[in-house]
Amino acid sequence: MKTAFVIIPARYGASRFPGKPLALLSGKPLICHVAERAARARGVARVAVATDDERIAAAARGCGAEAVMTGPAASGTDRVAEAARTMARRGAAEVVVNLQGDEPLIEPEAVEALLAAMEDGRAEMATLSRPLEPGEWERPHVVKVVTAANGDALYFSRAAIPHRREGGESPLARAHVGVYAFSAAFLEAFTRLPPGRLEREESLEQLRALEHGHRIRVVETRYRGFGVDTPEDLARAQALLGGA
Repeated sequence: MKTAFVIIPARYGASRFPGKPLALLSGKPLICHVAERAARARGVARVAVATDDERIAAAARGCGAEAVMTGPAASGTDRVAEAARTMARRGAAEVVVNLQGDEPLIEPEAVEALLAAMEDGRAEMATLSRPLEPGEWERPHVVKVVTAANGDALYFSRAAIPHRREGGESPLARAHVGVYAFSAAFLEAFTRLPPGRLEREESLEQLRALEHGHRIRVVETRYRGFGVDTPEDLARAQALLGGA
């Protein structure tokens, strides 16, 4: 089995929810829920929170995760790559999972599915998809993905894809779940690639890989994806977890 790290990028100054990683959910910081669930995934050697804020780092250490201090980063992926380089001083990863710090309901099985997709060494990058729910197909904030016959991504879009000539929603449409696995080598290469034209048009970082000719393996998951972007989302997460 390949050596796998889960690295969780987290910053304090989110515009819609400042201090979000430290917001309490069932009595403990949001970031702790993400780290603890990631640690339950089979095959994960180390779980670390990558941050430039000591308060977040202290919270991560308090719940048993590693904390890796990084500099300011252009994106979460850049922060993950910097943390992976730091962690490699005590043994490098072969596969790195980039798991956002606002996914407190992440299912360990979703992480395991990504690791399985990377195990044969043929994929440079992998991500997740799920069936669309009613009303999601035309909603721009739900990113869609279409795949080739071999399961590799053909395109990601905020638009309703694929377009069905005879009308109605296509059964081929899938919702993208934004958790990524990279080979360690490709993670470094990815951060050096210039942003692409389609990436800028759609504001979807994963399109950078496709535009530069790299493959992204897409794995089906039952995990719906649940990002906490606002205090209202935090309340919804609390309701899903149960209790106050």
